[in-house]
Amino acid sequence: MTPSRFHSKRLSSALLVAALWTPAAHALDLLQTWEQARQYDPQMQVVQATRSSVQAFEAQAQSLWRPVVMGSATVGAMSADSRMQGAQFSAPGFGQSNGVSFGTSASAATSTRWSLQAKQALYSPERQAQQAQLQQAAGVAEWRADLAHQQFMLLTVQRYFQVLLADRQQQVLKNQHAAVQRSLTEARDRFSIGDLPVTDTHEAAARASGLQAQWLAADSELQMARQVLAESTRLPIEALKPQAPKTAEPVTASPSLDQVLVQVREANTGLRLKKAQWEVARQEVKKHEARGGVTLDLVAQSGRDRLSGDGDFGPASNTQSQQMLGLSMNLPLYTGGYRSAKLQEAVSAQAQAEAEYELAVQQTQQQARSVWLALQTGPARLSALQSAWKASTARLDATRLGRQVGDRTTLELLHAENDAAQTELAWLRAQTELLQTRLQLDALTGSLSVQSLQGLNAQLAP
Repeated sequence: MTPSRFHSKRLSSALLVAALWTPAAHALDLLQTWEQARQYDPQMQVVQATRSSVQAFEAQAQSLWRPVVMGSATVGAMSADSRMQGAQFSAPGFGQSNGVSFGTSASAATSTRWSLQAKQALYSPERQAQQAQLQQAAGVAEWRADLAHQQFMLLTVQRYFQVLLADRQQQVLKNQHAAVQRSLTEARDRFSIGDLPVTDTHEAAARASGLQAQWLAADSELQMARQVLAESTRLPIEALKPQAPKTAEPVTASPSLDQVLVQVREANTGLRLKKAQWEVARQEVKKHEARGGVTLDLVAQSGRDRLSGDGDFGPASNTQSQQMLGLSMNLPLYTGGYRSAKLQEAVSAQAQAEAEYELAVQQTQQQARSVWLALQTGPARLSALQSAWKASTARLDATRLGRQVGDRTTLELLHAENDAAQTELAWLRAQTELLQTRLQLDALTGSLSVQSLQGLNAQLAP
């Protein structure tokens, strides 16, 4: 990233934080939350580090069939002594001599040696399998990064709605506690004039104390949820005011179960990861098969050895140069049982990887069925909960009126207030769960993206 782009990115983030910090700021947008979390949460750094290893694996795979050039050089002190007897010697002008002896000697001599070798692999099943493994390892890293990215996206949405639900629960309990306090004050006043029995006062006081404890627990839960989201997004806690789902939510069509199951098997990121790991295990078997150790290389090499110094016969030096261009073939004949043992290990690992893939397919499709069914029954469940909330609200109004005229007791009013509060929270929780379920289905079918968040964000009230 260039310095100008870096400063521009920092400036835009700072402006976003400043805008959210202002008292007149609107509710926190889900896409803004995701953008902040994507930039600042350490989990995304893990995702990026995982993805950066893809190029390294691909580069290793490409390098396996490129020429390899190696050079070496040595220098040091050396002594040498050689004796040869019974040799035959002949040279032009000298005739032929038998039983000739030769002797060379060099002590405290200087030895220099250099060599240069180039090798090009022509045939190697083990190298082919290793290249396929590295290519699959790049795929494994890519799928692992994609899977972590999707899971973090779902986690961010979950944290977003946790703040919303915790805030709404705290507000409902606070309002309910205030209503019970008013009922307690009224009960005490009416008891003092003999209009209500003392049991109504005790019931209202007990309910007020219980609600106060619940409200304090809800406030702690809200503070913790805000803190978690604030640490992930680097946004001030005062700006964490998530948007609630719209009351009138449009019904969106969902694919059939058969289509979902096909998409899961073909495009699910976790299954692609498992399949790539299975392929890596399959290539490991090829590496240790009987023909896997056979290699054929084109080899070119050049070298020179030189020894110079003083010896028993005076100054001595010996220089030897060599060049070679040809083919080199290697065939393992016996390895002490090592290759057969590694082959057995690789076959077992392949069978395990295949079984793990099939198990993952079964579990993922079961999860997809559950999510799909939840989406089918979700709208009806929301409608029922909304009706229950409206009915409990109407019941609360009627109970308040009945208590004023003496037809309802304080305990009945407290129960009505509790039912109305709980049904409201249940309806809101069901709304957020249905929205998250849609994202889960996108994740299971391998289609979870920013566009999915945009669609969910459109279902939230500004």
